[in-house]
Amino acid sequence: MADSAIKTHCPRSVSDEERARAQIYRLLATVLSDAPSDELLAGLAALEGDDTPLGRASKDLSRLASRTNAKDVSLEFNALFVGLGRGELLPYASYYLTGFLNEKPLADLRSDLMARGIQRNDGVVEPEDHIGTLCEVMAGLITDEYGCASDVDAQKEFFDAHLSAWAKLFFTDLEGAQNAVFYGPVGSLGRVFMDVEADAFAIQ
Repeated sequence: MADSAIKTHCPRSVSDEERARAQIYRLLATVLSDAPSDELLAGLAALEGDDTPLGRASKDLSRLASRTNAKDVSLEFNALFVGLGRGELLPYASYYLTGFLNEKPLADLRSDLMARGIQRNDGVVEPEDHIGTLCEVMAGLITDEYGCASDVDAQKEFFDAHLSAWAKLFFTDLEGAQNAVFYGPVGSLGRVFMDVEADAFAIQ
């Protein structure tokens, strides 16, 4: 995994359901922050799934991971997110919500992170409203790694404020991106998972 964008505290014990949710967020954070290594691809190739939408998305990602390698995925990652000047997609809340980078959604997020006592790690250059960082923060909230309020209400508050309005759209765009091969199933998994999270939070 790429260097973590967020400094963390020691986690507490979590339920199996919480751990499963956090693992999906961390998976998304990892592959959206940097191209996966061959070792990680081998791990993703071992993913299993059931006949639910989330399970099918996991199986699709497993199949693609088993058919590719780190070199090819690195080229794909660059085409999607880096490119010459910019990649095919800009995975930032500010861009999706305003059409520009480094706008009010980023300022609001920074204020929220500061209020929760969550700090950037030194050396991280990506703005905090990157989808990978937001998924990482959600995982940390679920597993209570930050020493701030992290119960379901706090998770819902963060999700509603910083992910619900745009993350599904980003994952849908990733799913159908011209340069997406391995990342197509990543988009599918993210899109389905955002629906699962939104539905679960709606009934809290």
